[in-house]
Amino acid sequence: MTVAAVLGGLAACSSSSSGGGGAPSSKGGAPSNPSGGTTPAGGGGTYAIWDPYPQFDSSSDWVKLLQSCGSDAGVTVKRTGFDTTDLTTKVLLAAQQGNPPDVLIVDNPVVSTLAEAGVLTDTSATKLDTSSIQPNILAAGQLDGKTYGVPIGANTLALYYNKKVLDAAGVDPTTVKDWSSLTAALQKIKDAGKKGITFSAIGTEEGSFQFLPWFWGAGANLTNLSSSQAVSALALWTDWVKNGLAPNSVINNTQTTSWQEFATGDFGFGENGTWQLANAQKAGFPYGIISIPAQSSGPAPVPTGGEFVTIPVQKSTDRYATDEKLVSCLTSADNAYATDTTLSYVGATKTVQTKQGSTTPALQPWIDAVQNAKGRTSDNLGTKYPKISEQLWKAVQSALSGSQSPQSALSAAQTAAAAATK
Repeated sequence: MTVAAVLGGLAACSSSSSGGGGAPSSKGGAPSNPSGGTTPAGGGGTYAIWDPYPQFDSSSDWVKLLQSCGSDAGVTVKRTGFDTTDLTTKVLLAAQQGNPPDVLIVDNPVVSTLAEAGVLTDTSATKLDTSSIQPNILAAGQLDGKTYGVPIGANTLALYYNKKVLDAAGVDPTTVKDWSSLTAALQKIKDAGKKGITFSAIGTEEGSFQFLPWFWGAGANLTNLSSSQAVSALALWTDWVKNGLAPNSVINNTQTTSWQEFATGDFGFGENGTWQLANAQKAGFPYGIISIPAQSSGPAPVPTGGEFVTIPVQKSTDRYATDEKLVSCLTSADNAYATDTTLSYVGATKTVQTKQGSTTPALQPWIDAVQNAKGRTSDNLGTKYPKISEQLWKAVQSALSGSQSPQSALSAAQTAAAAATK
């Protein structure tokens, strides 16, 4: 797939935010010459870094880290922060024009799209070391046996719960081990006069991101959206809404508005991510966190959010040596720990995770969740994933709105996904 083909595909359909925290929207123009010239490695010069964190300005620890890594490499860093959705198009255009940034930090589901378009180098070309990265986190940046960057960390999903609401309803969160025990707990909460669970089922990637733990937790596979396992997962959500255990608002909820519902204190459970931990600590009521349960027992696989630090293909391969120094600096254990702490991410290596667990005990449930996480583009789905995901969220919308049964909605989704991924 060429860059032009990918750009054409992006123009033909609307983009959506990826699962995960997501940076606040902030658009900015691409520098006219992002690579800052052709100064070879070791000769100083300016190196461009693009990231999806426009919320961090030049006074932030993040930007100071970028500048520090530049100084260590003997170069000047020119950093630009883009909105996540905007960034993909900007990079594709820059690559088409022959002036991509030197280092690109991009949401993990986009890595395979850029790799297939020939925009990114693989780690064998740039000599980046990924040996210490947890395999299930690294998988989100792999395609056809090659790895296209280093994860800066990961975020994922779990269930927050309101201790006051659960206590009043006589629910012990440690007894929630599967779908049956969770549904029973939601019914107790409703009977006690409160609301059961809130989540995001909006018709965007956020909706798919939040549905995947239930989908995978039933044993379903993204290559077969209409399997009996997939139908059981969608029937679970549909029944919750139908029976008043989840509000009708979930069909329009983003992960932010879903959190706002949970933060009212009226809900027993809220499905949300690592990035809400700071908000949970300010919620005004005692809370806890448990893993999303699989259908039968144990924790469900959850999708990994978070970004990869990548090196786009450059006209001059002389730049790769310095690019590698910049990426290695940004993803070193000490710097990754500081960055992951700022972003409320879980580290991508055991070393960082261990340090996080000892210094920030509140992160331990998330560290545990990451052990069971998988990349959305894993199983070598690559660029097929966004097309499959779109049909999945459409099926969720159809079933929750009552316009189709879970079986009919997912059968239509599978037909459409199969046609789109030929």
